Amino acid sequence: MLSPSLEDYLEEIYRFSLSLDEVRVTDISNRLQVALPSVTKALYRLRDSDYIKYEPYGEIKLTDKGKEYGFYLVARNQLLQEFLSLICSKCNIAAEAEAMEHYLSIASIDAIKTLVEFMKSNTSWKQDFDDFVLRHTREK
Repeated sequence: MLSPSLEDYLEEIYRFSLSLDEVRVTDISNRLQVALPSVTKALYRLRDSDYIKYEPYGEIKLTDKGKEYGFYLVARNQLLQEFLSLICSKCNIAAEAEAMEHYLSIASIDAIKTLVEFMKSNTSWKQDFDDFVLRHTREK
């Protein structure tokens, strides 16, 4: 199991790998707003856990294990953003999903996934929910 910090690094490496031929330490540093030595330290830890292939000043490549877990991390983030949007959360959805994703169990993520799938396939709930939210907001 990776720490939340290492999950963030792996998630960004995966995102970069979808659009770039070569992922660089500076790309990760800029995206996560962390110092280059911090990125390098995280890369060694990800390499030692077999999520990436990396040598100093070389390319950063995901292993099959890294691709699989990176895909999961991105999907988890997208799911939480979709959930927050569906429940009409009045927050910074991207930031909130980022805060939530590291602290929910797999069982909770699976339950949220099931709920989101239900909500998307049964659209009649949406109008009832919107009406409820409107009434609730007026009562405050």
